[in-house]
Amino acid sequence: MSYVARDDRPADKAARYAEVEAEILAVLDGETNVTARMATVSSMLADAFEDYFWTGFYVVDPAKERELVVGPYQGTLGCLRIAFGRGVCGTAAETGQTQIVEDVHAFPGHIACDGRSESEIVVPVVDGAGRLIAVFDVDATRKAAFDGVDAEALEGLLGKVFG
Repeated sequence: MSYVARDDRPADKAARYAEVEAEILAVLDGETNVTARMATVSSMLADAFEDYFWTGFYVVDPAKERELVVGPYQGTLGCLRIAFGRGVCGTAAETGQTQIVEDVHAFPGHIACDGRSESEIVVPVVDGAGRLIAVFDVDATRKAAFDGVDAEALEGLLGKVFG
């Protein structure tokens, strides 16, 4: 089932997130491998929402301080590495706060991995000990595709999957 954000009300979007969250949690029941969990989340969310153009994780690289490396994702080629503080993903990693960007071209220091991206949401991912392990990045090909409904749903889902 695909979801088209521009044609539905926020309540419908929240309901779709709840439905997909239940599906993801059922699929992941008993799976402990972090890479498998990330791949499943990326795949199922990309399939569930039509606006999701690029969907995936940038993982904190334990070998390089304050650097993210591309992890499991769905979409076109992603940036391979992003320093903390650079672009939307690096800002989310640096601040520990979800970033909602209505127009990526207006975001200072935006990293254009694919020029078709118009808006973006990036959610920090923390483990059970509260350590940042990754950021979850979603790009859309239309401006203002993401809002507080997306942030709340993604933060909740990621907390359940990785917390």
